[in-house]
Amino acid sequence: MKVINHIKEIRMKRGITQVKMAEDLQITRQTINAIEKNKYNPSLELALKLIAYFDVPIEEMFYLEEEFKPKGE
Repeated sequence: MKVINHIKEIRMKRGITQVKMAEDLQITRQTINAIEKNKYNPSLELALKLIAYFDVPIEEMFYLEEEFKPKGE
């Protein structure tokens, strides 16, 4: 399963640049770029900071590419 995010869409909808977001979150623009391209999953701490920064529910920002299927199904 792969974690997919909508960070780029949310950021662009709000008119925030990668540079501004990087400054606000005290991370590099390259980190944001890698996360937005799904090349890097943020740490739990950074994921929580992103959710608070954009004030969105976790389900709006992150989801699993394949849904979890319980054993036996």
